Amino acid sequence: MYESEKRNLLRCSEYLVHILRPSYVKGFMTTYLQPEVAERILSEESKSVTSAAQVFLDQVCLLDELGWYQALLDALDAEDYKGLCEALKKWDFQILESTKIHRVLLERIEPSFTKMIKPRDLLLHLGDCLRKREYEEIQAIENQKGPIAAAERLTDCLKRSDKQNWFKLLKSALLSCDLTDALQLLEPDTESSVSEMETGDEEEGETMTTISFQYTEQFDDDDGMLMSGNHLTPSETPPTSATGANSGVGEVQKGGEKRLREEEERGGGGGGGEKSRGGEKKMREYQRELAEPVFQGKNTVICAPTGCGKTVVALAICEHHLKVKGKGAKVVFMATKVDVFNQQYKLFQDHFQEKDPDIRINGLCGNQGDQLSMKVVMENNDIIVLTPQILVNAVAGGEITSLSCFSLLILDECHNTTGKHPYNIIMTSYLDAKLSKEQSGQHLPQIVGLTASVGIGSFKNQSEAENNICQLCASLDSRIISTIHTNTDELQSYVHTPEKEFFLVEKRHTDPFIRIIRDIMAKIEGLAKTVYNIESLSAIENRDYGSQKYEQWIVDVQKKCRVLQLKDQEEESRVCRALYNYTEHLRKYNDALIINEDARTKDALDYLSVFIQQVKNAGHDETEQRLTAYFDGQQGVLRGLSSGGQKENPKLDMLQYILEEQYRQNDETKSVLFVRTRALADALKSWIEESDSLKFLKPGVLIGRGHKSSQLTGTRMTLNSKKGVLDSFKSFDNQSKILIATSVADEGIDIPQCNLVLMYEYVGNVVKMVQVRGRGRAQGSKCILVSDKKDRIDKEKHNMEKEKIVEKAIRKLQDTPTEMLRKMEVFQRGDKVCRDMVKMVPERRLTEGSYQLLCSKCKKHSCYTDDIRVLQDSHHIVLDPTLFSRARTEPHPKPKGFMGLVKTKKLFCHCGLDWGIVASYLSIQNLPVLKIESFVVKNCVTEQQRYYRKWRDVTFSMKTFELTDIADSWNPLLEDQ
Repeated sequence: MYESEKRNLLRCSEYLVHILRPSYVKGFMTTYLQPEVAERILSEESKSVTSAAQVFLDQVCLLDELGWYQALLDALDAEDYKGLCEALKKWDFQILESTKIHRVLLERIEPSFTKMIKPRDLLLHLGDCLRKREYEEIQAIENQKGPIAAAERLTDCLKRSDKQNWFKLLKSALLSCDLTDALQLLEPDTESSVSEMETGDEEEGETMTTISFQYTEQFDDDDGMLMSGNHLTPSETPPTSATGANSGVGEVQKGGEKRLREEEERGGGGGGGEKSRGGEKKMREYQRELAEPVFQGKNTVICAPTGCGKTVVALAICEHHLKVKGKGAKVVFMATKVDVFNQQYKLFQDHFQEKDPDIRINGLCGNQGDQLSMKVVMENNDIIVLTPQILVNAVAGGEITSLSCFSLLILDECHNTTGKHPYNIIMTSYLDAKLSKEQSGQHLPQIVGLTASVGIGSFKNQSEAENNICQLCASLDSRIISTIHTNTDELQSYVHTPEKEFFLVEKRHTDPFIRIIRDIMAKIEGLAKTVYNIESLSAIENRDYGSQKYEQWIVDVQKKCRVLQLKDQEEESRVCRALYNYTEHLRKYNDALIINEDARTKDALDYLSVFIQQVKNAGHDETEQRLTAYFDGQQGVLRGLSSGGQKENPKLDMLQYILEEQYRQNDETKSVLFVRTRALADALKSWIEESDSLKFLKPGVLIGRGHKSSQLTGTRMTLNSKKGVLDSFKSFDNQSKILIATSVADEGIDIPQCNLVLMYEYVGNVVKMVQVRGRGRAQGSKCILVSDKKDRIDKEKHNMEKEKIVEKAIRKLQDTPTEMLRKMEVFQRGDKVCRDMVKMVPERRLTEGSYQLLCSKCKKHSCYTDDIRVLQDSHHIVLDPTLFSRARTEPHPKPKGFMGLVKTKKLFCHCGLDWGIVASYLSIQNLPVLKIESFVVKNCVTEQQRYYRKWRDVTFSMKTFELTDIADSWNPLLEDQ
């Protein structure tokens, strides 16, 4: 049934796949195609509309259900595919065929054409050849991504038009909008400044007009990433005139339909349009400029603005490298954060799936390195995308014996190659191999770094900035800093630097909430002093309530409390536990003052209320009962003060004004609001949601995955929840118009739709300034700093001046490569000498003997080090079943395996301190695994106490875990409390 229709559809597939956008007939797909098939088509459309249309056609031709063909015609008619629908009804495609020449012409001139037109003006004249949905989408793209992106989408819609008169309407619109340069591209004989030269047979009277073509990105994906979603193909060589037209210049004959038809028949023709189902795209010229030193085989730091497509450059570099090196190629691309890893890994997969599916790609991040062999992954793949710690672990564990097994290392956000960062550890291994005489024969991989700024470290002048940059380049062994010099105009047409604005807001004049909280804190400090002289525990002075310095004082006091020793052990336990409780309450009140400074009193009070309730729920002792009574006694007054709402905070008033004004001027605005803490992110989310004039923004929150963030606010973001927030913000259906983010969003994550960046008391160094500002990518973007501290605004202005110093420093180093190389060699050899001296220091000998682990909060006995066994050099297991009589357990909220261990429960001291986990290993159940930061280590002989934050820092020896250590009777009873 319908065999003739299916044959005819396949015969005319060229017209259907180059006109239809499958998502426009989604209703037909959901009715007649399987859900997973429809989902696959929609997913394919995000990469290539033509490819998706071909998949759609293939699936339609498999249908046997009665009435499907008429339903297809009805769906096309309903979505205003009148021309295509009529052609399918009559099986007559002459009208569509007659417009093909115009599509090919538009495709060839598209790179220049899109830069000459004004989509917003043209739309007023093109209503008859655009669908309503296309009209609205183009408007939305211009608002969010700028006129270039909108022009590209408009051009794509015109190329896919089935209206017979679309070309005529387009020329009329260009004429009405006085866009004569663009019109001249469509009609070479139109009067313009383009030079014409006579050529060929005079009897034919043909006139040849030369038109410049530029290679640029074109894309189908409205929902994708504008700045990093384009794909690459090798540049084609355009035809040249016999009379010597300029290189890189294409030709269009006057009345050039004949020439275009001939080229179509030969399989030649146009520029960057879709010529295959893969829908591959071209690389921009400024991206080629950035990649050129790498193509020449040089180690290079690529420094270019956020949003210019450095990942696209990396894809091109990988392609070129694989082609040149052949079977000897082995590429590693590294991303510093798991979120960015997921984003880049998908881009690599999508790109090479279209470019060359035979290229093998794999990715590793997080604890995947524990579950998969890095050696096996390396041997069986051409490109490996990973987080750098995976490679550090593989080298340290001996899986990867040398970096020479790779041919190319690409380090995204390479400005992090400092200190103890995994990038620097990797490059230290690289430089040791390079500078070592014994290993001088190794063929080390090519190094490529990607960054938006090399303005690392502190510097006061250009000379110091040059030294910092040379140090970074020395660490990356890169003699070339590749920046954009030649193609700056093209760069500026795609990358828009947001306009910077500053709002200095007056501080609160009076605030009773602050006075009450300070009084409570003073009382708690007084109680603490009756237990012990806490002033003797820390030398930090001038600590004001509600400051970072006060937080530092608390940390210092708690650190000293852990190793506080008294003659009476019971008294020591009582004092340490009491001081821990006092300082924890002081910490939360200090946090509340900080929240109150930037948000509402209500938010600060809610933060405190959650903490107090958690203390009560945990079965608080006499000390804690007294502490919570202070809060309960003032809660009524505090609630009354909090009812004042946002009007009490001038900074929130200013923030509200900025947002209301911005969205009044442009209701399609997409904003990112940067804040310093997770607690403030939650507070501002609540404020927006409860504000009548702002709740339409539907705020999303993007914060880190740290465990501490969830203990009070309840906010702990998984990778899936982060993806959901970003997808909602990026979507065109305006699910979320504002994203509230901490530093997790200021580096690497693509948010191309953003046109307003708000920095709410959020200031860092030069690199952070460049990264944050770069989140605003749409044309006309703004970056606004709101603060009530003049010194904070002055610091950001100073960062802007330092950015200029960095630019001058880069130019100076590029102009004096010999001097740059000299400095780099000095830094490299000096660093190597320091590393060698460290290696010469005798390795610290671990002491024998027995040590006792005491809870760092209550100083109660936990276990002895004689009972601790070390598994896989990482996990410290206690083989004393009586430990469970001194602890309590709870089901683990996220049980999962790592390195053979499976987490099953959480382990707590009776005082409430988190001791670690309970895990199973192989067939052995209920193994307590401790984290050393929760304990104080007491020498059983000298009774000296020490505190360690990491197991690697301990000075005593421990035995290796052996299965024979586990008694057959091992099965400690766990009583959840």
